[in-house]
Amino acid sequence: MKILVINGPNLNNLGKREPGYYGVKTLTDIEDLIQKKAQDLDTLVEFFQSNHEGSIVDCIQTEAQDADGIVINAGALTHYGISLRDALADSRLPFIEVHLSNIHARETFRHHSVVAELAVGQIAGLGYKGYLYALEFLVEQIKESRVA
Repeated sequence: MKILVINGPNLNNLGKREPGYYGVKTLTDIEDLIQKKAQDLDTLVEFFQSNHEGSIVDCIQTEAQDADGIVINAGALTHYGISLRDALADSRLPFIEVHLSNIHARETFRHHSVVAELAVGQIAGLGYKGYLYALEFLVEQIKESRVA
């Protein structure tokens, strides 16, 4: 099984960017923890991060054909990334939307997600552990759907 782990704008600055919201772990730290969890789940993960919506769309369009699901933290694209939304829909892959901070307890413009209605679920406010929970749940759900 292969899961894409996609991170959007500014997540490359984790560890130094507003640690009160996003924690002190870097994206590399989080990817290392995800990789360890993936090994425990006998799952391959492929990581991608970009500050550009088109690059993320290109990644989804290229990589989705060989993947089973997606864990995505779209960053600010969550709130306005219609082409990202369309790429996720076109992929037909199950995905979990992850946010390090609780977007529903922040500025009003962060409360709306253009991808949430397509997602299997949304995890917000659990810090880096949200990625691990998302991966575990998604892998379990994909395995269950293959048995059904």
